Formats: sequence, structure tokens, C-alpha cells
Amino acid sequence: MSTGAPTAAEPTGRGGFLELTASVRRREFTLDVSLTVARGEIVAVLGPNGAGKSTLLGVLAGLLRPDEGRVVLDGRTLTDTGSGVHVPTHQRGVGLLAQQALLFPHLTAVANVAFGPRCHGVSKRAAADRARDLLAEVDVAELGRRRPSQLSGGQAQRVALARALAGEPELLLLDEPLAALDIDSAPALRALLRRVVRGPDGGVARTALLVTHDVLDALVLADRVVVLTGGSIVEQGATRDVLTRPRSPFAARIAGLNLVPGLGAPGGLRTADGTVVAGLHTGEDPVAGAPAVAVFPPAAVAVFRDRPHGSPRNVVQVRLAGMEPRGEVVRLRAEPLDGGPAWVAGLAADVTPGAVADLGAAEPLSPGVPLWYAVKATEVQVHPAVR
Repeated sequence: MSTGAPTAAEPTGRGGFLELTASVRRREFTLDVSLTVARGEIVAVLGPNGAGKSTLLGVLAGLLRPDEGRVVLDGRTLTDTGSGVHVPTHQRGVGLLAQQALLFPHLTAVANVAFGPRCHGVSKRAAADRARDLLAEVDVAELGRRRPSQLSGGQAQRVALARALAGEPELLLLDEPLAALDIDSAPALRALLRRVVRGPDGGVARTALLVTHDVLDALVLADRVVVLTGGSIVEQGATRDVLTRPRSPFAARIAGLNLVPGLGAPGGLRTADGTVVAGLHTGEDPVAGAPAVAVFPPAAVAVFRDRPHGSPRNVVQVRLAGMEPRGEVVRLRAEPLDGGPAWVAGLAADVTPGAVADLGAAEPLSPGVPLWYAVKATEVQVHPAVR
């Protein structure tokens, strides 16, 4: 039986393996979040630069003390500003894998991985044995005697992952672990992370938060996605749901989709300038007059030099802002014409190189040229927006 404020090891009796409620104020920026993660769940945290992703991980790792809030991990209170509890980083049971490997340059790979267990009182031999086992798990067992200067970027990141796992953390924080790797190393490490973090052969997954800018990381690794913007969670849900039916501009951009905001209307939505975008109300129907978004892929946009006639119900004139190659297609970015609707800014259309040639047959296709974008209503999904 206990009385008074909870101690660092005292169960709180609340639900959720990880519970976070925190507010961090820094000059003109405020992080204000509330998040619950289930045991074995892997959550991807997405958001633009300056959204608060690294601040969130800093609070969880104990590197930052929130102005207000609590962090509870598996019933242990790690931070509670109300009662003054703040468990030091090395006692939290939290592992961190950052963008840079940050290995000790004077230690071998084995010694780097064994460092954490040794700090927790594990014998030298037992720590070295565990380090060698972990290096084998991340496929660099043969590099145990090398120092960081003798490792490639991908090899060093594998050793850093082994080091993050060496203390058997209850929570693993992955801070853009693939961002510093080259295009050849990243896919291999992504596959490794999936195997190690999600558990082999469908085994028990490690509880993890993954901060990333790469939608592929979220698709491959995460059960759920949380979108941070301006220090607040603006959207969260199952990975597939968020990335196929985004409700915030950033989620739409990272998913490679076009998003048009407006208010729910019969058969679609109405934009701020009064344009009606026709589309299908799927899943949860937006309430008429309530915030809603229309979402459609760039591949669904047909591009014309003259106003088209026929089946498309959504037709708008734009100005070409730029062109960029995207594999086998060319992405055409739009901007508003003078006096035109502002919501067309950034709309993307993916067309074939042959279509680009046809569009430029009479006059070269270059930024500033007026075009018509057309989208069939059947290609547009309309659902409630983030409030």
C-alpha cells in the first residue's frame, strides 16, 4: 500500500503500455501532445520540419523535461512534473537510435554494444557475449573488432542499432535512422529494422516510436501513424488509413496525394471560393457545412491546353508552376492564375513524357503556361477534415 505521489517505479493503474501527456514551451514554439501506445505497437511520427518530432522523443528519452506533463511506461512513472518525478535517461528502459550512429570512436564495435550492459553492472564477459549475439542479429558479426572509422555508414548504423538493443529497452525510439544513409544502404537497413523491431516470423514486436520523413518507412514498419504539425497532433490512425485517406495537408503530401480543403456539401465539398468539387463520400460522411477534404492521386488528373468537354465533373484552369521527372512519368505542379482559386496551388498531375510532348506541340510547355486540370468525380474521395 502506498500513499502520496507515485514514485518512479510505482504502477499508475492507467491503460496503455506507454502514456504521454506533455507540454514543452520554447520561445515561440509549444509542443502540446497526448499519446498512448500499446505494448508491441510500432507508431510512426510524421510531420514537417519544426513540428516537434525530436522534442517529443527528447521528452520520452528523458533528455528534456516538459513544463507540464507525465510519461508512464509499463506502469512506471518516468516523468511527472506535478510530483517532481524525473527518471534519468539511463534508468528509463528506453533505447534510442538516431540519424547518426554516434559510436565511441576509440572502441570496437563489440565494445560499443557492450558499453550499456557494462554500465548496468553486467560482467565484462557476459556483456561481450551479448554484444556479439546482437551484432550477429543485425548481420555484422564479422565486424566486431573494427572501430567506427573502419565501418561504412550502413555498417555503423547496424552497430548503433545493436547498441540501442543491448540494454533490452522496453521502448525503442528511432529518430530518422535511415536519413543519413545512401540510396544503396537504406533498403537493406529498412528490411533489417522490420525483422528486428517487428520480431522474426511474426513474433512479438518491440514497442517503438519511429520519427521519419519517408512514407516507405511508415508503410514497412508502423502499425499506426501520428501526424504532428505546429507542436500538436493533427491526425492519427492505422497506417493504411492515414496514408490512403489523409485529412491533413502534410499527410497528403507525404502520401503523394492531392488534397483540397473545404466544407462538406451534397455530392462532394465546397471550397472557400465557392467551387464545388464533386467526389465520393467514403466511410465516414462529412457533415454538410463541416470541414472536409477532397483527396485524389496525381495520376487521376488529366491535363489539357484547352478546356475539355465530356465526362470529368471537376475542371479547373491553372498555371504551370514547374515540371519534375518521377520515374516513368512527369509531375506537373500547378499554381493559381491571377484571380483564380487559391486552392489549386501545389496540385500535382502525373503524365507520361508523350503527353508532355503533345501538350507542348503548339507552344513549348514551360512554367507560366495556362493549363486545364480535369478529374473524374469517381477518382475523388471526400471525408471529414482534421478539426
